Amino acid sequence: MLSNIVLKVSHSVLSSMKTHYADDLTAKLPTGAVFCAKRNGCTITAYKSGKVLFQGNSAEQESKKWEQDSLPSEKKSSMSKGSVLPSGFSSLSVVGSDEVGTGDYFGPITVVAAFVRKDKILDLKHLGVQDSKQLSDQRIIDIAKQLVHTIPYSLLVLHNEKYNELQKNGMSQGKMKALLHNRALLNVLHKISPEKPDAILVDQFAEEPLYFRYLEKEKEICKENVYFQTKGESVHIAVAAASILARFAFLREMEKLSKKAGFTLPKGAGSIVDEAAARLIAEKGEESLNYFAKRHFANTEKALRLIK
Repeated sequence: MLSNIVLKVSHSVLSSMKTHYADDLTAKLPTGAVFCAKRNGCTITAYKSGKVLFQGNSAEQESKKWEQDSLPSEKKSSMSKGSVLPSGFSSLSVVGSDEVGTGDYFGPITVVAAFVRKDKILDLKHLGVQDSKQLSDQRIIDIAKQLVHTIPYSLLVLHNEKYNELQKNGMSQGKMKALLHNRALLNVLHKISPEKPDAILVDQFAEEPLYFRYLEKEKEICKENVYFQTKGESVHIAVAAASILARFAFLREMEKLSKKAGFTLPKGAGSIVDEAAARLIAEKGEESLNYFAKRHFANTEKALRLIK
Protein backbone atom coordinates (compact mmCIF):
# COMPACT_ATOMS: atom_id res chain seq x y z
CA MET A 1 0.00 0.00 0.00
CA LEU A 2 1.32 3.42 -0.98
CA SER A 3 1.52 6.03 1.73
CA ASN A 4 2.27 9.73 1.87
CA ILE A 5 4.15 11.26 4.80
CA VAL A 6 5.00 14.95 5.19
CA LEU A 7 7.72 16.34 7.45
CA LYS A 8 8.62 19.98 8.02
CA VAL A 9 12.36 20.59 8.43
CA SER A 10 14.74 23.52 8.78
CA HIS A 11 16.74 24.81 5.81
CA SER A 12 19.95 23.30 7.21
CA VAL A 13 18.32 19.85 7.42
CA LEU A 14 16.97 20.36 3.90
CA SER A 15 20.54 20.94 2.74
CA SER A 16 21.72 17.78 4.57
CA MET A 17 18.93 15.79 2.93
CA LYS A 18 19.93 16.97 -0.54
CA THR A 19 23.50 15.80 0.14
CA HIS A 20 22.23 12.49 1.52
CA TYR A 21 20.17 11.80 -1.63
CA ALA A 22 22.78 13.22 -4.05
CA ASP A 23 23.11 9.92 -5.97
CA ASP A 24 19.33 9.55 -6.40
CA LEU A 25 18.30 13.04 -7.55
CA THR A 26 15.90 13.28 -10.49
CA ALA A 27 16.20 15.85 -13.29
CA LYS A 28 12.55 16.95 -13.24
CA LEU A 29 11.41 19.12 -10.34
CA PRO A 30 7.79 19.90 -9.40
CA THR A 31 6.94 23.61 -9.02
CA GLY A 32 8.42 25.03 -5.82
CA ALA A 33 10.64 21.99 -5.19
CA VAL A 34 14.27 22.28 -4.10
CA PHE A 35 15.06 18.69 -5.04
CA CYS A 36 13.40 15.40 -5.88
CA ALA A 37 14.96 11.97 -5.36
CA LYS A 38 13.96 8.33 -5.73
CA ARG A 39 15.34 5.69 -3.37
CA ASN A 40 14.20 2.19 -2.38
CA GLY A 41 10.73 2.61 -3.91
CA CYS A 42 10.21 5.99 -2.25
CA THR A 43 9.98 9.39 -3.93
CA ILE A 44 11.27 12.23 -1.75
CA THR A 45 10.24 15.75 -2.78
CA ALA A 46 11.57 18.72 -0.81
CA TYR A 47 10.03 22.19 -1.11
CA LYS A 48 11.38 25.70 -0.44
CA SER A 49 8.92 25.99 2.47
CA GLY A 50 10.81 23.22 4.30
CA LYS A 51 8.11 20.63 3.72
CA VAL A 52 9.34 17.24 2.54
CA LEU A 53 6.96 14.73 0.99
CA PHE A 54 7.74 11.00 1.13
CA GLN A 55 5.65 8.85 -1.25
CA GLY A 56 5.67 5.13 -1.94
CA ASN A 57 5.84 1.71 -0.31
CA SER A 58 8.86 2.63 1.82
CA ALA A 59 7.69 6.16 2.70
CA GLU A 60 7.40 5.34 6.40
CA GLN A 61 10.83 3.72 6.56
CA GLU A 62 12.53 6.54 4.62
CA SER A 63 10.85 9.36 6.58
CA LYS A 64 11.84 7.73 9.90
CA LYS A 65 15.47 8.61 9.13
CA TRP A 66 14.58 12.31 9.39
CA GLU A 67 11.80 12.38 11.99
CA GLN A 68 14.11 13.41 14.82
CA ASP A 69 15.38 16.34 12.74
CA SER A 70 11.90 17.54 11.81
CA LEU A 71 9.90 20.28 13.47
CA PRO A 72 7.49 18.38 15.79
CA SER A 73 4.43 20.59 15.38
CA GLU A 74 4.49 20.11 11.63
CA LYS A 75 4.74 16.32 11.51
CA LYS A 76 1.75 14.81 9.81
CA SER A 77 0.77 11.74 7.86
CA SER A 78 -2.04 10.77 5.57
CA MET A 79 -2.74 7.76 7.79
CA SER A 80 -6.27 7.60 9.19
CA LYS A 81 -6.81 7.87 12.94
CA GLY A 82 -7.88 4.23 13.04
CA SER A 83 -10.77 1.88 13.63
CA VAL A 84 -14.28 2.75 14.77
CA LEU A 85 -14.31 1.53 18.37
CA PRO A 86 -17.18 -0.05 20.34
CA SER A 87 -18.89 2.32 22.78
CA GLY A 88 -17.42 2.41 26.28
CA PHE A 89 -14.12 1.08 24.90
CA SER A 90 -11.96 2.70 27.60
CA SER A 91 -13.68 0.65 30.32
CA LEU A 92 -13.38 -2.75 28.57
CA SER A 93 -10.84 -5.52 29.27
CA VAL A 94 -8.28 -4.93 26.54
CA VAL A 95 -4.91 -6.20 25.28
CA GLY A 96 -2.92 -3.19 24.05
CA SER A 97 0.38 -3.10 22.18
CA ASP A 98 2.99 -0.43 21.52
CA GLU A 99 6.63 -0.11 20.46
CA VAL A 100 9.63 2.04 21.37
CA GLY A 101 12.96 2.68 19.65
CA THR A 102 11.90 2.94 16.02
CA GLY A 103 13.18 6.51 15.67
CA ASP A 104 16.29 6.01 17.81
CA TYR A 105 19.60 5.41 16.04
CA PHE A 106 21.12 3.55 18.98
CA GLY A 107 19.32 0.73 20.73
CA PRO A 108 16.82 -1.93 19.74
CA ILE A 109 13.12 -1.85 18.96
CA THR A 110 11.09 -3.04 21.95
CA VAL A 111 7.48 -4.13 21.58
CA VAL A 112 5.09 -4.96 24.42
CA ALA A 113 1.55 -6.29 24.46
CA ALA A 114 -0.21 -5.98 27.82
CA PHE A 115 -3.61 -7.15 29.12
CA VAL A 116 -5.56 -4.88 31.44
CA ARG A 117 -8.76 -6.32 32.86
CA LYS A 118 -11.56 -3.82 33.45
CA ASP A 119 -11.28 -4.32 37.24
CA LYS A 120 -7.58 -3.28 37.08
CA ILE A 121 -8.07 0.00 35.20
CA LEU A 122 -8.46 2.11 38.34
CA ASP A 123 -5.42 0.46 39.98
CA LEU A 124 -3.27 1.37 36.97
CA LYS A 125 -4.51 4.95 37.01
CA HIS A 126 -3.52 5.18 40.68
CA LEU A 127 -0.08 3.83 39.74
CA GLY A 128 0.28 6.79 37.38
CA VAL A 129 0.01 4.91 34.11
CA GLN A 130 -0.27 7.33 31.17
CA ASP A 131 1.45 8.00 27.84
CA SER A 132 5.14 7.18 28.38
CA LYS A 133 6.17 10.22 26.31
CA GLN A 134 4.77 12.42 29.10
CA LEU A 135 6.83 10.68 31.82
CA SER A 136 10.46 11.07 32.85
CA ASP A 137 12.76 8.07 32.50
CA GLN A 138 12.89 7.66 36.28
CA ARG A 139 9.08 7.75 36.57
CA ILE A 140 8.82 5.11 33.82
CA ILE A 141 11.24 2.86 35.73
CA ASP A 142 9.30 3.31 38.99
CA ILE A 143 5.91 2.54 37.40
CA ALA A 144 7.21 -0.34 35.24
CA LYS A 145 8.73 -2.12 38.25
CA GLN A 146 5.24 -2.27 39.75
CA LEU A 147 3.45 -3.02 36.46
CA VAL A 148 5.44 -6.19 35.79
CA HIS A 149 3.84 -7.74 38.89
CA THR A 150 0.36 -6.36 38.16
CA ILE A 151 -0.63 -7.34 34.60
CA PRO A 152 0.06 -10.13 32.08
CA TYR A 153 2.35 -8.90 29.27
CA SER A 154 4.81 -10.01 26.59
CA LEU A 155 8.02 -8.18 25.74
CA LEU A 156 9.94 -8.67 22.49
CA VAL A 157 13.30 -7.06 21.76
CA LEU A 158 14.63 -6.74 18.21
CA HIS A 159 18.37 -6.17 18.69
CA ASN A 160 20.36 -4.10 16.22
CA GLU A 161 22.27 -6.98 14.63
CA LYS A 162 19.03 -8.73 13.64
CA TYR A 163 17.39 -5.42 12.69
CA ASN A 164 20.28 -4.55 10.35
CA GLU A 165 20.21 -8.02 8.80
CA LEU A 166 16.45 -7.81 8.11
CA GLN A 167 16.73 -4.25 6.80
CA LYS A 168 19.63 -5.16 4.51
CA ASN A 169 17.54 -8.01 3.10
CA GLY A 170 14.78 -5.56 2.16
CA MET A 171 12.37 -5.77 5.08
CA SER A 172 10.80 -2.43 5.94
CA GLN A 173 10.63 -1.20 9.50
CA GLY A 174 6.83 -1.27 9.18
CA LYS A 175 6.87 -5.01 8.48
CA MET A 176 9.28 -5.65 11.38
CA LYS A 177 6.91 -3.82 13.71
CA ALA A 178 3.87 -5.72 12.43
CA LEU A 179 5.60 -9.08 12.99
CA LEU A 180 6.65 -8.07 16.50
CA HIS A 181 3.21 -6.73 17.48
CA ASN A 182 1.50 -9.87 16.16
CA ARG A 183 3.84 -12.19 18.09
CA ALA A 184 3.57 -10.19 21.33
CA LEU A 185 -0.25 -10.16 21.08
CA LEU A 186 -0.35 -13.92 20.49
CA ASN A 187 1.98 -14.48 23.45
CA VAL A 188 -0.36 -12.57 25.77
CA LEU A 189 -3.47 -14.35 24.44
CA HIS A 190 -1.76 -17.68 25.12
CA LYS A 191 -0.82 -16.53 28.63
CA ILE A 192 -4.37 -15.54 29.61
CA SER A 193 -6.14 -18.44 27.83
CA PRO A 194 -8.91 -19.60 28.21
CA GLU A 195 -9.84 -16.04 29.20
CA LYS A 196 -10.38 -13.73 26.22
CA PRO A 197 -10.13 -9.93 26.14
CA ASP A 198 -13.10 -7.83 25.04
CA ALA A 199 -10.85 -6.27 22.41
CA ILE A 200 -7.26 -5.84 21.20
CA LEU A 201 -5.87 -2.37 20.48
CA VAL A 202 -2.72 -1.79 18.43
CA ASP A 203 -1.11 1.65 18.61
CA GLN A 204 -1.43 2.33 14.89
CA PHE A 205 1.71 2.69 12.77
CA ALA A 206 0.22 1.45 9.48
CA GLU A 207 -3.23 1.30 7.91
CA GLU A 208 -5.11 -1.88 8.84
CA PRO A 209 -4.99 -3.53 5.35
CA LEU A 210 -1.22 -2.93 5.14
CA TYR A 211 -0.67 -4.26 8.66
CA PHE A 212 -2.36 -7.54 7.78
CA ARG A 213 -0.58 -7.69 4.42
CA TYR A 214 2.71 -7.60 6.33
CA LEU A 215 1.52 -10.69 8.21
CA GLU A 216 0.10 -12.71 5.30
CA LYS A 217 2.89 -15.34 5.39
CA GLU A 218 2.63 -15.89 9.16
CA LYS A 219 1.26 -19.24 10.36
CA GLU A 220 -0.65 -17.63 13.22
CA ILE A 221 -2.23 -14.18 12.99
CA CYS A 222 -4.01 -12.34 15.75
CA LYS A 223 -7.03 -10.80 14.01
CA GLU A 224 -10.14 -11.35 16.15
CA ASN A 225 -11.49 -8.11 17.68
CA VAL A 226 -8.33 -6.22 16.69
CA TYR A 227 -8.63 -2.42 16.47
CA PHE A 228 -6.12 0.24 15.44
CA GLN A 229 -5.80 3.77 16.80
CA THR A 230 -3.15 6.46 16.52
CA LYS A 231 -2.31 7.74 20.01
CA GLY A 232 -3.78 4.51 21.36
CA GLU A 233 -2.52 5.32 24.87
CA SER A 234 -5.21 8.02 25.10
CA VAL A 235 -7.90 5.53 24.02
CA HIS A 236 -7.20 2.71 26.49
CA ILE A 237 -4.87 2.38 29.44
CA ALA A 238 -3.65 -1.02 28.15
CA VAL A 239 -1.71 0.74 25.37
CA ALA A 240 -0.31 3.24 27.88
CA ALA A 241 0.84 0.32 30.07
CA ALA A 242 2.41 -1.42 27.06
CA SER A 243 4.15 1.84 26.14
CA ILE A 244 5.65 2.21 29.63
CA LEU A 245 6.89 -1.40 29.71
CA ALA A 246 8.37 -1.07 26.20
CA ARG A 247 10.10 2.18 27.21
CA PHE A 248 11.42 0.57 30.40
CA ALA A 249 12.89 -2.31 28.37
CA PHE A 250 14.41 0.14 25.88
CA LEU A 251 16.06 2.13 28.70
CA ARG A 252 17.56 -1.06 30.16
CA GLU A 253 18.90 -2.11 26.76
CA MET A 254 20.40 1.36 26.21
CA GLU A 255 22.12 1.07 29.59
CA LYS A 256 23.66 -2.27 28.58
CA LEU A 257 24.81 -0.87 25.22
CA SER A 258 26.30 2.21 26.90
CA LYS A 259 28.36 -0.05 29.20
CA LYS A 260 29.66 -1.95 26.17
CA ALA A 261 30.42 1.30 24.35
CA GLY A 262 32.27 2.70 27.36
CA PHE A 263 30.22 5.92 27.37
CA THR A 264 26.56 6.98 27.50
CA LEU A 265 24.81 6.53 24.17
CA PRO A 266 22.23 9.28 23.55
CA LYS A 267 18.64 8.60 22.56
CA GLY A 268 16.99 9.93 19.40
CA ALA A 269 18.71 10.69 16.10
CA GLY A 270 19.91 14.29 16.40
CA SER A 271 23.37 15.85 16.07
CA ILE A 272 24.50 14.61 19.51
CA VAL A 273 23.89 11.09 18.16
CA ASP A 274 26.11 11.80 15.13
CA GLU A 275 28.95 12.75 17.49
CA ALA A 276 28.48 9.60 19.60
CA ALA A 277 28.45 7.44 16.45
CA ALA A 278 31.65 9.12 15.24
CA ARG A 279 33.28 8.36 18.59
CA LEU A 280 32.19 4.71 18.36
CA ILE A 281 33.62 4.40 14.85
CA ALA A 282 36.91 6.00 15.96
CA GLU A 283 37.24 3.76 19.02
CA LYS A 284 35.71 0.46 17.87
CA GLY A 285 35.55 0.62 14.06
CA GLU A 286 32.64 1.16 11.66
CA GLU A 287 31.53 -2.47 11.91
CA SER A 288 30.68 -1.94 15.60
CA LEU A 289 27.66 0.08 14.46
CA ASN A 290 26.04 -3.19 13.43
CA TYR A 291 25.78 -4.08 17.12
CA PHE A 292 24.94 -0.65 18.52
CA ALA A 293 22.86 1.12 15.87
CA LYS A 294 20.32 1.06 13.04
CA ARG A 295 22.89 1.49 10.30
CA HIS A 296 20.61 2.73 7.51
CA PHE A 297 19.71 5.90 9.43
CA ALA A 298 21.22 9.13 8.08
CA ASN A 299 23.32 9.37 11.26
CA THR A 300 25.79 6.80 9.91
CA GLU A 301 26.78 8.98 6.94
CA LYS A 302 26.87 12.10 9.12
CA ALA A 303 29.17 10.34 11.63
CA LEU A 304 31.51 9.15 8.88
CA ARG A 305 31.76 12.74 7.59
CA LEU A 306 32.65 13.94 11.11
CA ILE A 307 35.69 11.67 11.38
CA LYS A 308 37.10 12.34 7.90
